[in-house]
Amino acid sequence: MLMNPVNAAVAPRGRTILLSSVSSDSHTWNLVFLQLLLEETGHRVINLGACVADELLVQECSAIRPDLVVISTVNGHGQVDGLRLIRKLRSDPETRDTPVVIGGKLGITGGAEADDRARRLVSAGFSAVFQDDAEPTEIGRFLASLDHPAPRHPVATS
Repeated sequence: MLMNPVNAAVAPRGRTILLSSVSSDSHTWNLVFLQLLLEETGHRVINLGACVADELLVQECSAIRPDLVVISTVNGHGQVDGLRLIRKLRSDPETRDTPVVIGGKLGITGGAEADDRARRLVSAGFSAVFQDDAEPTEIGRFLASLDHPAPRHPVATS
């Protein structure tokens, strides 16, 4: 018996995840990588792509009602754009309680400044922050922790 791989595919059993970059980030390779990583672990990913305006992301989040929003950035503007975005998401009653994480290159300097940036992002409302040296498995651990609600997550670094 021949099987068509498309028909034989198993439907995702995991969460619905909305994936995007910050509005100033035109990189797409990171979004493709994250989409594949999340789909391989059984999640349904809706990838909005690069350079998504804050208002569009809030609108899509309200319409889709994902279990998680993942924001990826590699251009170094993650802190500035991320702070603006999370304030908009947290001020909207439809998206206020949606878990949102950000990861990647959040600024142009490292060290203690990187940790300070991550703390500011969590304080502003991100559920977790994954610095650019974080391992891909850390997002899996975060997803597993969503089954056991807790206060905002500490900064994830490797």
